[in-house]
Amino acid sequence: MADYSAIMALVLERRSYSEIVQMLGCSRREISLVSKTVKARGITAGLAASLSRDELAELFPDGRKNVSAGFVQPDFAGIVKSMKFNRHYTLQQAWHRYVQAPAGQDKNKYGYTQFCQLFNDYAAVHEVVATLHHEPARTMLVDWAGDTLPLVDAVSGEVAKAYLFVAVLPYSGMVFCKAFTDMKQEAWNSAHVQAFETYCGVTPIVVPDNAATATNLHSKGDSTRVINAKYQQLADHYGTAIVPAGANRPRHKAAAESAVNVVNKRVIGYLSEEVWMTLAKLKTDIDERVDAINEQIKRVDGTTMAGQFTTEEAQLLKPLLADRFESVEWKQLKAGRNYHVTADYQHYSEPYKLTGQILKVRLTGVRVTVFDGESVACEHPRKHGRKGQYSTLAEHVPKQHQNIDGLWSPKWFLDPARPFGPATVAVITAILERAKIPAQAFLNCQNILSGLGKNNRQRLEETCQQILNQNGYPTYTTLKRLMASMNSDSKQAAAPVPAPPNMKKPAASSDLDEHIDVYVRGADYFQEGW
Repeated sequence: MADYSAIMALVLERRSYSEIVQMLGCSRREISLVSKTVKARGITAGLAASLSRDELAELFPDGRKNVSAGFVQPDFAGIVKSMKFNRHYTLQQAWHRYVQAPAGQDKNKYGYTQFCQLFNDYAAVHEVVATLHHEPARTMLVDWAGDTLPLVDAVSGEVAKAYLFVAVLPYSGMVFCKAFTDMKQEAWNSAHVQAFETYCGVTPIVVPDNAATATNLHSKGDSTRVINAKYQQLADHYGTAIVPAGANRPRHKAAAESAVNVVNKRVIGYLSEEVWMTLAKLKTDIDERVDAINEQIKRVDGTTMAGQFTTEEAQLLKPLLADRFESVEWKQLKAGRNYHVTADYQHYSEPYKLTGQILKVRLTGVRVTVFDGESVACEHPRKHGRKGQYSTLAEHVPKQHQNIDGLWSPKWFLDPARPFGPATVAVITAILERAKIPAQAFLNCQNILSGLGKNNRQRLEETCQQILNQNGYPTYTTLKRLMASMNSDSKQAAAPVPAPPNMKKPAASSDLDEHIDVYVRGADYFQEGW
């Protein structure tokens, strides 16, 4: 309730509305009410100072008291006491007891939403840290786990990071967890879609952190945030509301923090010493650990999270839509000489007749669609993981590239490789044979022979022999790195050469020297006066 006595004093001092709002934190409507009352009653500064609390209440009646007088008031102090001694005691249980208790004559009972709001008001006034209690199937809390798992590329041996997305339904505690190769917008949206599909339903509210994939600053210098546009598209598709947690307010998403902690300990901690070559295998192992969390961990009351989700929450979720949400990205790409377009370092074939043209390409999380004008030229499943993968449809390959020995054929590259040596031939053969369509390897072979071997055939042959000895995976990039390493090792410092002496060697005596007269001036020649 506003402090009408303080407002009245400031109004009588002829302070502006803005000053009073800043000083007291009241509303302009309350200031206006006081100002009108002062003018209507002719109240002076002396009279205002002498008004008692009852007289102020008469001047400015609180309409809320008249409303609340018709309701049975809950015993919030007793509820707080019960929560302190019983950590399983919830606001929902307290409300059920409140509703079932006998009411006086002409008294009403608060609904659950108003009951919770009044409890929060009580907790704020009495400095009580209210335990967050959630309604079933109402919210889904989401976040990225802080820790990562290693993902080793089977081809290059490079170690990448797998990031874990965590979602939880706070009422039952049902945990969802999936691994992704990055934390970009596409992965963020895809993770939500997979979470909804795992739960077989949608919650009306989703509570994320203030990550860049969830919210953006409204404008530079403004601390307010707005929902990311692509994230909002997902919310609109599924009919859910995005309600970000308050900045630096971990209690707003306490269940998510708890779920992340569980995942860090029981998933990442359990799997951290293993090595994965494929993202699919990592996801399978994570699923097994998450199932163990949801189905095997017993609560104090003997139930599991999966059991409570199935019996009390699953049927209350909003049903999934028939159409799956797909985040869409459009690009303008040029069809290469090998009749493939390259998107995000992956290669997708298109009809060879479109080679050299600029094509419109639509990318979703699972599909790549190539357009010739407004018509669909072809579609491919989207490639993920190791860069440089090919998706080639047989109907896109021209007949002259199928089982031929002429121009732009395997023979076209094997013949020039023979003068380099047998190791180079073996490397070119391996690159050609592992390609689903030989033409996919032509550019790689051309770069190796015309690029790396252009000025030093012997060095390329030695490099190819070394990668064969190591049972390596030959590509243009690996050969280039290995050749650079070998060149660096071969450039050893030259042996030090002693500096030439600064003393003139005496001339060798000979019979000729004996007949040569040498005239040397004496010291007296250089005396002054000459």
